[in-house]
Amino acid sequence: MAEPTAKEQLDPQAQLDRLAGLAQDVLARCRARGASQADVVLDLDRGLAVNVRLGEVETVEYTRDRGLSLTVYFGQRKGSASTADLAPASLEATVEQACAIAKLTEEDPAAGLAEAELMATEFPDFDQWHPWGLDAEHAIALAVACEQAGREADPRIDNSEGAAVNTNESLSVYANTHGFVGRERSTSHSLSCSLIAGKGSAMQRDYWYTSALAAEDLEPAAAVGRRAAERAVARLSPRQVKTGEYPVLYAPEVARSLIGHLLGAVSGGALYRRASFLLDQAGQRIFPAWMNIVEKPHLRRGFRSAAFDGEGVATREQDLVRDGVLVRYVLGSYSARKLGLKTTGNAGGIHNLVVETGEYGFDELVQRMGRGLVVTELMGQGVNTVTGDYSRGAAGFWVENGEIVHPVDELTIAGNLRDMFQRIEAVGRDVDRRSHILTGSILVGRMTVAGAA
Repeated sequence: MAEPTAKEQLDPQAQLDRLAGLAQDVLARCRARGASQADVVLDLDRGLAVNVRLGEVETVEYTRDRGLSLTVYFGQRKGSASTADLAPASLEATVEQACAIAKLTEEDPAAGLAEAELMATEFPDFDQWHPWGLDAEHAIALAVACEQAGREADPRIDNSEGAAVNTNESLSVYANTHGFVGRERSTSHSLSCSLIAGKGSAMQRDYWYTSALAAEDLEPAAAVGRRAAERAVARLSPRQVKTGEYPVLYAPEVARSLIGHLLGAVSGGALYRRASFLLDQAGQRIFPAWMNIVEKPHLRRGFRSAAFDGEGVATREQDLVRDGVLVRYVLGSYSARKLGLKTTGNAGGIHNLVVETGEYGFDELVQRMGRGLVVTELMGQGVNTVTGDYSRGAAGFWVENGEIVHPVDELTIAGNLRDMFQRIEAVGRDVDRRSHILTGSILVGRMTVAGAA
């Protein structure tokens, strides 16, 4: 197929049409080689990334990537291949390699496309396409303004790790031999700043960032810099706390990691490998009875909004947790077959998970906990999905009499995720909207906090 014309390069719909035609051509080649089923993904991405430090430009990077990923099935034998070259000869070679691999593999009873009757038939616009006409000069100016605002916000800001501006446009087509062709387009933009307060051994670093699908939804550059400065200064002169069991309040930017651990434990891959502490827990209450978590794949401007999953299966709003009960697992067709279940439309992951919030804001949750730990940063990867054991480095703030009294660091917080989920006392209304996991602060009633002896 010919290279895109200048008009096609500027017109995303024309590029999507071209990718769709290319996908159908590749699938026809697979059929001609005897494949019983096949699917293909084609992507086009382009972006701009700028980094500055202390007012000077460190990097300016333009990206323009494209790729094709192909999977073919000969009965229940599977082969995959990929290429970044969309020229006809390369596509032919990719098809040949995928077919050759499939013929050499063992049969897998769970292999194959998702059922044809599950394919999406409606493709609403979720308002995810908002290109930012940003050139390098403008991006540099934004990054410099962001960092400068942060450095000037407080005399205790002594150094900087820099500021960054990123913008990206992505076009994608998924097609399979059921006759399904799905097109997606989205943009993403971000602005971040990381600053250092204090000097010598007393230095403390912190950061802030804003992220959105549309540039008008980003926080102002100066506000991002000032927020980074406030966070860095607030961490100066940390103290330790005595080891013990205390309430722990996860700030919203780290609270979503708890929900991420839940997703890891209820994902099909972990379950059919029997590597999850939530094995055989569907239908069981694993959270307090008031807690609800809902997948909403059709949110306007949602980070992971989609009409179909990675196999073309139609997405829909559905509970993950209702009244504290784990309603279902998170499955694609392969993991569903391995478990003797049906796909939940989650091949490729979850789509916009919303943790329903309570009546309390962040300050009210601090007051409610009385004495304990507010966590604003987590370090390390000490989480065992098989057992649920949880142990991570942490930093944040100590609370006495319902008020934050001083920063803390060099702590370890520990527990077991099964117990931690049951001990959740509240979810704040201070939702962090910079992710596809939408949650406010999460208050866990009791955890082990290891600090000073």
